[in-house]
Amino acid sequence: QQLLDIHSLYGAASISELEPSRQQLLPLGPALGGKGACVPLRGWPGGNAGVCPQPLPLRRFKIPQIRPLPRTRTALGWRHSSHPKPPGDGIFNGVKLVVETPEETLFSHRGANATLPCRYHYEPALLSPRPVRVKWWKLSENGAPEQDVLVAIGRRHRSFGDYRGRVRLRRDEERQVSLQIRDLRLEDSGRYRCEVIDGLEDESGLVELELRGVVFPYQHPRGRYQLSFHEAQRACVEQDAVVASFEQLFRAWEEGLDWCNAGWLQDASVQYPITRVRQPCGGLGLAPGVRSYGPRHHRLHRYDAFCFAPALRGQVYYLEHPEKLTLAEAEEACREDGAHIAKVGQLFAAWKFRGLDRCDAGWLADGSVRYPVVHPRPNCGLLEPGVRSFGFPDPQAREYGVYCYRPR
Repeated sequence: QQLLDIHSLYGAASISELEPSRQQLLPLGPALGGKGACVPLRGWPGGNAGVCPQPLPLRRFKIPQIRPLPRTRTALGWRHSSHPKPPGDGIFNGVKLVVETPEETLFSHRGANATLPCRYHYEPALLSPRPVRVKWWKLSENGAPEQDVLVAIGRRHRSFGDYRGRVRLRRDEERQVSLQIRDLRLEDSGRYRCEVIDGLEDESGLVELELRGVVFPYQHPRGRYQLSFHEAQRACVEQDAVVASFEQLFRAWEEGLDWCNAGWLQDASVQYPITRVRQPCGGLGLAPGVRSYGPRHHRLHRYDAFCFAPALRGQVYYLEHPEKLTLAEAEEACREDGAHIAKVGQLFAAWKFRGLDRCDAGWLADGSVRYPVVHPRPNCGLLEPGVRSFGFPDPQAREYGVYCYRPR
């Protein structure tokens, strides 16, 4: 009879950790289901019948470790892995799945419909069609979580969250799985991934969508550097805009935006764009560019904001009125005209994309007074295009007109 090591059977760190009744060596027979009699054998030192002899040296048995399969993503009950199939595994042996998406950024505007192209094929080509599973999701940006957009198996599909009812797959051609989005929103701007899954094979491609818009600096009515990060987010939304990303601010700088006050960006960093180098704006020793203060505390630190307003769907206009108006009178005058008082982001978008050019100062919804200039002239402020600001005058001052916004 060979003896099993109880240490191995029970997995204890040492024999002493076992219960007293288990601190003994079991004959192989009892361990395998025998009656458990302990019979002395000839030549063994021992005692009388029924007394176990001295044990032989222990023989340990090594139990092989079972490794779990790697975790894989799941979508609508699908489970897949990017690990290749083993050799000789049928049709995919030596066949590569390829997903194609455009390298250039796609541009659109709020309220429009957009198609994010995505196609796939096999190398070498397969003659017979194969069922595939498709998943689209929006990638994480600036700390925001990933967002599932759509998953599809064959002709069945399911959309998620804010995309529910606004997205579908375009399948005009074989092996086309492009994503169509209706009624684009500001939040739709970003990077999307198209993933095609065929059995254990999966490949994906990236599509970047950007909404056309204009970046503008925004200050609190109390003045410079009054906004925490969350207050900056709220202030931009109230002006029909969102906090700008670094890429949007950088593009605005390339187009000539020059502003010497630092403002929050989407990633909670604080930066400002300089095209004309001067002493108060970083000193004379630095080249033009986007200056950065780096990340700042969301609540403790206070700056201005850089907002991003999309292209308009409606119309901004200066209301022709026989008299100058207070802020309250301006709001009422727009309502009587079938519109409402315009927001700062709407005025900037009308200036940028509709060519709104007016030399008359007018009230806006936040209580500021501004006017847009496309063609600079001596009686309209500085000799460069832009939206001029009179700040935040007394709301009771009857000295200005009003800019109204009428949605389509």
